[in-house]
Amino acid sequence: MTAGYVHIVGTCDTKLAELAYIRQILHEGGIDARIVDVSTRDHAGQADVSARTVAGFHPRGEAHVFSGDRGRSIAAMAEALRHYLSTRRNMLGVLAIGGSGGTALVAPALQALPLGLPKLVVSTVASGNTAPYVGGSDIAMLYSVTDMEGLNRLSRLILCNAAHAMAGMVRTPCLPAPDPRPAIGLTMFGVTTPCVDHIVRQMDTRFDCLVFHATGTGGRAMERLADEGMLRGFIDVTLTEFCDRVAGGIFPCDSDRLGAVIRSGLPYVGSCGGLDMVNFGARASVPERYAGRTFVEHNPQITLMRTSAAECRAMGHMIGHQLNRCTGEVRFLYPEGGFSLLDQPGAPFYDPDADEAFLAALSETLDQTPRRRLIRLPHALNDPAFADALAHEFSSIFKENTDNAQHPPQ
Repeated sequence: MTAGYVHIVGTCDTKLAELAYIRQILHEGGIDARIVDVSTRDHAGQADVSARTVAGFHPRGEAHVFSGDRGRSIAAMAEALRHYLSTRRNMLGVLAIGGSGGTALVAPALQALPLGLPKLVVSTVASGNTAPYVGGSDIAMLYSVTDMEGLNRLSRLILCNAAHAMAGMVRTPCLPAPDPRPAIGLTMFGVTTPCVDHIVRQMDTRFDCLVFHATGTGGRAMERLADEGMLRGFIDVTLTEFCDRVAGGIFPCDSDRLGAVIRSGLPYVGSCGGLDMVNFGARASVPERYAGRTFVEHNPQITLMRTSAAECRAMGHMIGHQLNRCTGEVRFLYPEGGFSLLDQPGAPFYDPDADEAFLAALSETLDQTPRRRLIRLPHALNDPAFADALAHEFSSIFKENTDNAQHPPQ
């Protein structure tokens, strides 16, 4: 095992017993570990790394962390922890514990750590919506069941399991064999699966196809990998995250969706997958303002709502403006036969007028050039012929991109 430490992160002013117990279990298993205190009251507890040391990594100094304002102090300590952990060169993994406030404090720092580095959070909020804490990272979360207010027969068991899980990850690190294929990112939803499956089957001999679930965090994860240099291009079949951004659904992208395409100049092929639906939770959670719309109950936890013509227009403008900022090769393929399995003749979301509203807005917004093209095809998105076209266009511009990289313009 590589020399280094597991960093055990938490607030020593309220969680010292739990943190020390985790350290004890790791030490008994032969794993070096350090307690990193992120208390916001300058706690002088038995930490290996004091809260004052961590606070000193804040760009505005430790006084900005110990401000006396709890909300401001937590946000400042979160930033300080992110800077602190980013400078550690002997880190085997991070195991953090916390309630709602502690989890919110540690999450941004863990999200910023490299993918693949073991990250585990034992939290009282791990049984709820964990998306804000996990983000586009590979953080594992374990529900604490009881609140963390000292050790008891249940918390000892759960914290011991967490320590052993971390010990297993750091004792036997994964070292995947090198893959000579260039990696590309694809986006998929249940209603666009046939299309993406077809593309992957065609391309996996030439490309390492990384498929991301288009649930907001999926899009962010894909673009993060592009920013980090792992991806060589995109087949962005499924842009449904824009629907939830426009209409207030539960899987929205943020304002930086397509930002990595813009920054990287990587070859990009996009399409309209899932632009016919907004995602909500259980049926009762759908906002009152949407009464009278067309819905499909995907499962007891997810309700889908057909996008309107106005929402499709908004997305056409939004996506067009982003694509105009791209400097690399861009192809956007429009499927005239529908955007998903639910948007085709006889299906509940079939609405050619709404789909055409998207096309009209995109057409009037997109600045088409030889390197940035909108292509209409007489197929539904999940037709094999449409998937073939997506794969063909990407292969074409990827070759051009490779050739240009090898022979840059004089």
